[in-house]
Amino acid sequence: MIFLNKLIDFRVMALSDISNLMAGLGKLFKPYKGAFPEFRSLPSKGVSRDELLSILRKMASEEDKSWKNGKVSGAVYNGSDDLVSLYEEVFSIYPLANPLHPDVWPSLVKLESEVVAMCANMLHGDGNVRGSITVGGTESILLAMKTYRDYYRHKKGIIEPEIIIPKSAHAAFLKAAEYFNIRVKIVDLDDKFRVDVEKVKNTITKNTIAIIGSAPNFPYGTIDPIKELAEVAMDHGISMHVDAALGGFILPFARKLGYDIPQFDFDVEGVTSINLDTHKYGYAPKGSSVILYRDPELFSYQVYAIGDWTGGIYFTPTTLGSKPGFTIAATWAVMLHLGEEGYMKITKEILETGKYIINEIKKISELKILGDPLWIIAISSDSINPYVIMDYMAQRGWHLIGLINPPGFHIALTYRHTLPGVKESFINDLRESIKDAIEKGQPTTGMAPIYGATAFLPKDQLDLILKYVIDWLYNPWE
Repeated sequence: MIFLNKLIDFRVMALSDISNLMAGLGKLFKPYKGAFPEFRSLPSKGVSRDELLSILRKMASEEDKSWKNGKVSGAVYNGSDDLVSLYEEVFSIYPLANPLHPDVWPSLVKLESEVVAMCANMLHGDGNVRGSITVGGTESILLAMKTYRDYYRHKKGIIEPEIIIPKSAHAAFLKAAEYFNIRVKIVDLDDKFRVDVEKVKNTITKNTIAIIGSAPNFPYGTIDPIKELAEVAMDHGISMHVDAALGGFILPFARKLGYDIPQFDFDVEGVTSINLDTHKYGYAPKGSSVILYRDPELFSYQVYAIGDWTGGIYFTPTTLGSKPGFTIAATWAVMLHLGEEGYMKITKEILETGKYIINEIKKISELKILGDPLWIIAISSDSINPYVIMDYMAQRGWHLIGLINPPGFHIALTYRHTLPGVKESFINDLRESIKDAIEKGQPTTGMAPIYGATAFLPKDQLDLILKYVIDWLYNPWE
């Protein structure tokens, strides 16, 4: 691709590396090119139901192999036949339901409010907690940041709002800042890969509206010192948001299982909002997250409502207007179907799998674990390029997540990794991949070159390269 040739410093990536990279990306992201019919305009005559279903079944069958075998980090958090069957049955009941019309589907109001109440109760919230189901963790975070922007503009006249986030905070906070014109101040981590509280204190200004903490963070699986951060927030009269997308449905049950889990939820005075992802470790289908506020007044700043529109009264509690009612109903059904006993059982299995993998990695001299995780395990190396190890793991079917600054990769353990033989396979493949990295060096295809470039190229060039790659990915003509 010509643009890559122009943008990438050849001291970092040779022309052959670029060609290999794009070839590898093509195999990864566009594997069906030439294998199935390609439709770029409406057919004059409709395609038969059988042919359409056949195409979809063939692609899905191929894609199901990796996650069903437990070789994917995160992404599919349960996938058991029992829950998939439940999703299908709920969808057959609510295929057309839309929460934009609560007069037509009032059952969705009941189901959503009960999901919010169950989540609030799980996180030590009382009857004052308000919230809603969103279509994902990113929307939950966007809504929380938009809410704080509007609340502090109205209450304190802050027109140049700032939020303070850890270096390890989810990228959705940066997206929210870009969308809603909020300035972001990023704070470094301590030696335990948690946000440095003292640096947070020194970063607060008269325009700060909120401090963000993660429980746990996405890259390293470590829990920020939420209690200490909340105390800082209260001292300055600002808000404290906890991103518990990954931990909301693990940490409460881990504590009941006897794990030493620090306070992170509404049990901490000063925590004003929490997001948790029901479609991750809540095991609901994709497109389901929950945002919670301690105070109903805060929630009112999330809601959009207009009473004098020519089309009538219009209101939405979240970003979208129309959205699938199925996910609301399925989230409600899954939570009730599993109950506390079900969540406890799965959490125990995931954390025991985490213990095994952590202990085994500690026996591998070439590797080190970043932070002190429980089930999201970040791995690096002082002697081998970790991205090369990750590429050899990919050749063995593993879909892992690359990390930057410091370089490494992680695996977010799910129910799939608790299945027989998966954790042992991970460690065996890790050892073999290290051996390949030492003996063979960088493989001819893989992501190591692009990850390696992050250490040398300016951010604006990296972002531009990524956007061009995305343009290639979504280009229907290529």
